Amino acid sequence: MRKMGLATLYGVATIFVIIFVFSLLFSLLLKFTSLQESSLSWVILVVSFLALFIGGFVSGGKGKEKGWLMGGATSVIFTLIVFLFQYLGYDSTFSSEQSFYHLVFMGVAVLGGIIGVNMTTPARN
Repeated sequence: MRKMGLATLYGVATIFVIIFVFSLLFSLLLKFTSLQESSLSWVILVVSFLALFIGGFVSGGKGKEKGWLMGGATSVIFTLIVFLFQYLGYDSTFSSEQSFYHLVFMGVAVLGGIIGVNMTTPARN
């Protein structure tokens, strides 16, 4: 149980590191170029999916079993943190569009967890 919790924590930390790095990069691009935020919306969405996939992959790889559970737990914790930040900081709940995105995030993280387990676990004969 402790190993699964630690693996999930690694996955969530990985997600936030990726998001932080790309947020910094995008903010610098928006500040010092003529790009508009609307022109980056699809890129930001793809980076979000990629971050959740990598986070699920890391948690599945660290947990070494039950990748679907590891990826799902990673996504649920990420969603809970984002929800609490939005609810407590901005006094608003998820819109239906955000809820849909977070459901897809969960699927992507579960897929990452499954692949992460299978990439790190040695094949048995």
